[in-house]
Amino acid sequence: MANRGDRPAPSAQGLPSQLPDVDPEETEEWISSFDGLLEEKGPHRARYIMLELLARARQRQVGLPSLRSTDYINTISTADEPLFPGDEETEREIRRALRWNAAVMVSKANRKGLEVGGHIATYQSAASLYEVGFNHFFRGKDHPGGGDQIYFQGHASPGMYSRAFLEGRLDEHDLDGFRQEVSRGPHQGLSSYPHPRLMPQFWEFPTVSMGIGPLNAIYQARFNRYLHNRGIKDTSQQHVWAFLGDGEMGEPESLGAIGRAAREELDNLTFVINCNLQQLDGPVDGNGKVIQDLESFFRGAGWNVIKVLWSRDWDPLLAADHDGSLLHKMNSTPDGQFQTYSIADGSYIREKFFDSPVLKRMVEGLSDRQLQRLGRGGHDYRKVYAAYKAATEHVGQPTVILAQTVKGWTIDALEAKNATHQMKKLTSADLKAFRDRLHLPIPDSALEDAYHPPYFKPAEDSPAMQYMRERRAALGGAVPERRVRPRALKLPGDAVYKELMAPGNPKAKVATTQAFVRLLRDLMRDPEIGQRIVPIAPDEFRTFGMDSMFPTAKLYDPKGQTYESVDRKLLLAWKSSTQGQLLHEGISEAGGLASFTAAGSAYATHGEPMIPVFIFYSMFGFQRVGDFIWAASDQMSRGFLLGATAGRTTLTGEGLQHADGHSPLLASTNPAVVHYDPAFAFEIALIVKDGLRRMYGHDDPEHPQGENVIYYLTVYNEPVRQPGPEAGLDVEGVLKGLHLFRPAEDHGYARVRLLASGVGVPWALEAQQILADEWQVDADVWSVTSWNELNREALDCAKWNLGHPAAEHRLPYVTRKLAETTGPVVAVSDYMRAVQEQIRPYVPGPFTSLGADGYGFADTRAAARRFFQIDAPSIVVAALESLEAQGAYRAGAAAEAFAKYRIDDPTAVAHVAQEGAGA
Repeated sequence: MANRGDRPAPSAQGLPSQLPDVDPEETEEWISSFDGLLEEKGPHRARYIMLELLARARQRQVGLPSLRSTDYINTISTADEPLFPGDEETEREIRRALRWNAAVMVSKANRKGLEVGGHIATYQSAASLYEVGFNHFFRGKDHPGGGDQIYFQGHASPGMYSRAFLEGRLDEHDLDGFRQEVSRGPHQGLSSYPHPRLMPQFWEFPTVSMGIGPLNAIYQARFNRYLHNRGIKDTSQQHVWAFLGDGEMGEPESLGAIGRAAREELDNLTFVINCNLQQLDGPVDGNGKVIQDLESFFRGAGWNVIKVLWSRDWDPLLAADHDGSLLHKMNSTPDGQFQTYSIADGSYIREKFFDSPVLKRMVEGLSDRQLQRLGRGGHDYRKVYAAYKAATEHVGQPTVILAQTVKGWTIDALEAKNATHQMKKLTSADLKAFRDRLHLPIPDSALEDAYHPPYFKPAEDSPAMQYMRERRAALGGAVPERRVRPRALKLPGDAVYKELMAPGNPKAKVATTQAFVRLLRDLMRDPEIGQRIVPIAPDEFRTFGMDSMFPTAKLYDPKGQTYESVDRKLLLAWKSSTQGQLLHEGISEAGGLASFTAAGSAYATHGEPMIPVFIFYSMFGFQRVGDFIWAASDQMSRGFLLGATAGRTTLTGEGLQHADGHSPLLASTNPAVVHYDPAFAFEIALIVKDGLRRMYGHDDPEHPQGENVIYYLTVYNEPVRQPGPEAGLDVEGVLKGLHLFRPAEDHGYARVRLLASGVGVPWALEAQQILADEWQVDADVWSVTSWNELNREALDCAKWNLGHPAAEHRLPYVTRKLAETTGPVVAVSDYMRAVQEQIRPYVPGPFTSLGADGYGFADTRAAARRFFQIDAPSIVVAALESLEAQGAYRAGAAAEAFAKYRIDDPTAVAHVAQEGAGA
C-alpha cells in the first residue's frame, strides 16, 4: 500500500487537499486500484481511464477543475466526424485556382519598378480554412436569417480578392491594381488589407492592426445579442467568425476580452486561429507548443476548444498507437521541430520523428513519400468541416478552433521558411513548380516572364464554377460584402435642446459633463431615436452623473439581475436587465471602443442605425486606445465620443499622464474625428444637434445616408456659470469652430482679442474684466469651439488653392472672422500650446498662445493654472505684453502686472477655494 505522505499534495491542480479524509481506508483502496491498473495495463491505459473519470466527474457536476490542455491530437475523433457534404474534388479544383491567383497577384505587384509589397504565404496556409467556410458556413446578406460577420485575417486579403475574381465581382484589371489605389485612377486599385473606408462595398471589418480584430469580433457578437435582447433586430441566426494568426495572439488585445465572451455565453462567436507556428520573422514559440498554450488560455477562460492538428493520413497511425508512443512523441515535439518536419523529406522524418523501435515498426509499411505527405489538419477539408459544424452547433460557450497548418503551403519556394513573410516574388522556376503542385493547365511559355504570369479561371460553364456559384447562392450571396441600407430616422426638433439653450441660474454652476448628460437623458426619451442611443462607459456611469438612468434605462446584462443589489434601497439603485440600454464595460476602454464600433457601424452591418455615446476619462481615450479609434474610423462607425474630466488642470488631482493636455492633438490626426471643446451648455446643444444631422440625417445631397464621421467632445467636471447664448448668436461660428461670444464695451482703449476654448473661456472672461477695470484695455472674448476644425478647414483652403492656381484664392474661416476685429491675439486653453498653435498661420496680426505644457501633477486647479500660467491674470500679462510689443500700450505695464499678480508663484493662489474636483 502506498504511503500517502510520499505523494505530493494535489492542491497545485486545484484539488481540495486541505479537506480531511473521512475514510482513509476507502481512499487507499482507490489508490491501490489505480496502481494496479498502471502496473498491469501501462501508463497509456491508466491515463485514458483518468481522463474518462475526470470527464464523467464534470458531467455529474462534481466540481473538479477542467484540464488546462489536452493531448496534441484532434479534438474530434474519427468516429465522431460527420460526413463531408460537399464535393471534395470540385472544391479542391476551386481552391487550386484561388491559391494560384492570390500568389500571382502579389508577385506581379512586386515586379521591378513597382514593388508595393503584399503577403503570399498567409493565405496559402489558410486557404482550406476559408474555403470550407465559403462553401458550407458563411452566410451572405441575403440569407433569410441575416448575414454572418466575418473578420478576415488581414494578411490573407489576396485570397479574398482571388475568390471575388472567380465569382465575377473583380476582374483581371482589378487584381493587377493590388495596392495601387491612386496611381491607376479612382476606384481602380485594391486596398492592401481589409479596409472598409477604402473599399466600402467590399470589406466590412478592418483587421490588420494586430489584436484589434479579435477584440472587436467579441464585442460584435455581444452587440448582436444586445440588439436581439432589446428587440431591435432578430440576430439569432447570425454568427461571428474571426480568422486570426497564432502569432497575432501574442498581442495583449487578442486575449484581453476572451473572459467577457465566455461570461456572456457568446455561442454565436467562433475564433479560427491559423496555427502555422510562424509569426513574421520566425517561429511563434520554437521551443514550446503555442497551440497547447492557446488551448490553456481559452479553456481556462471558459471557451469550447477544438483542435484540428492532423490530417486524415494520421488516423490509421493513431488508431494503431496502443501504448501511446506516437501520442507521447506528438506531445513532446516542440513547434520548431514540427516546422522543420513540415518541409523535410521522408527519410529525415523517419529518422528523427519515428525514432524508437515501436514508432519505426508503426511506419515500416509506408514509403518516404508517404511519410512526407502526412499532413496538417488545417489543410484537410473533412477535419475542418467537422470542427466548423461542431462550433456552430455548440451551445453556451464561444468556440475557438486551433488549426495547425504550414505557412506558404503548396509553394515550394515559401513553405515553412522563417523569411516567408518577406518573400513577395516568385521566379519563373517557382511559378512552374507551383503550377505543377496545383495541377493547373498553364503552359511553360506563359510563365517565362515571372513579372507577368497569367491568372487562372475555370470556364464559366465548368462544374467547378457552377458549384461555387450554387454554394454561395444557397448561403445567401457573396462574402465579404458591405451594404449601407439603413432605415431612415426622424431626428428630434428644437424642443429637446431647449433646456441647454436657456440661460442658467446666475447663482448656479453646471459642469459641461453634467450639461451633456442632461441632454443625453432627454434624447433617450425621444420616441424616435431614444431607444437607438447606446450609452457606453468603462465603469464610470456614476462618476459622470448617469446613475439617474439606472432605474429606467437599466444596464445591459444578458443574464439580467440574479441578486439583490447592495444599494437596492436607494432611489438610483444599480439595476441590470437583459433588455438594458446602458453598456457598462468595466474597467476597459478598449471594450468600450469595441462596443462603440459595433454600435456605430450597425447602420451598415445590420441596417439599423444606432447612436453610440461612449463617455470616458479623456486621458484614457485617444492616449490609450487610439488604434481602436482608427479601426472605428476605418469601419466608418458613427457616434459620439465624450472625453470627460478633460483638460490638464481640471482633474489635476490625478496627476502626471492622467491630466489630459493633448487629446485634441491626437484627435486631429484622425481624419474622421470631428473634435469640439465647448465651453457652455448651449454650445453642446448646437454641436450635438448638428452631429446627429450629419451622421444620421438624410437631407445632405453629398451624404444622403449620413456622413461617416465621429464626434469627439471634451467636457469638464468643473462647475461654471451657464450664461446661455448672447443675442444674435453666430450659430455658424459655433459649428465651424469660432464665434465672438462677448465683445468688449467700446471705451476707445487699446484693444486685444482673447481666444479661449472649453473651461478656458471663463478665464478669458475674467481677464476681460480685469483688463477693462484695472488696465483700461478693451478685450473681445471669442469662444473657440474647435481649434481642430478651424485648422482642418484652413488646410482644405490651402489644398484647394494649390490645385487651382489661376482661381481666386480661398481664405480660411478663422482668417475671415478675425479680420472683422482688431488687436493682437492671445489664445488659451487647458491643453498644451500646440493645440492653439494649429491656427497661428491663419491669424491676422500678432499671436500669443498660452497652454499647459508639461507633465500633470496633483494640486488645486488654481495652483495648477498659475503654475502653467494660463489663468486670468496670466492672460492679462500676456495681453499687455502683446500690446507693448506693438507699441499700442505704455512700456513696463506687463512687468507691473507680472509683479502684481505673481503669475510665477503658485503659492499666491493657495487661498483660492475649489469646487467640484472629485473624480
